[in-house]
Amino acid sequence: QVQLVESGGGLVQPGGSLRLSCAASGLTFSAYSMAWFRRAPGKEHKFVSGSNKRGGSTYSDSVVGRFTISRDDAKNTVYLQMNNLRPEDTATYYCAASSRCVVYGNNYCKSPGPHDYWGQGTQVTVSS
Repeated sequence: QVQLVESGGGLVQPGGSLRLSCAASGLTFSAYSMAWFRRAPGKEHKFVSGSNKRGGSTYSDSVVGRFTISRDDAKNTVYLQMNNLRPEDTATYYCAASSRCVVYGNNYCKSPGPHDYWGQGTQVTVSS
């Protein structure tokens, strides 16, 4: 049984930082590209960042320069370091695993569709 478990969310003031983690089990982690999506209330899932299974990473324009994705294949874990957080970053953050996407350079892989497994989400609230 595949499980993705996110942690690290919380309440932070604007300009603050958080580090999200997503621990995977039940799959061959190195065979999957891993992504972070977020969903604000009443809105759709939006791509935040992706870590390609062959190396490399991609970011949405809204987070580039502030967020950093990394993965540790030995620990079956993907991380999202979020710095200089803004109120508009407030959302539930989900990690997702895709066996089909090799890189995140196209709109198809930046959509939820090709992602096989999802975590339950972790809430990030940026507010003073």
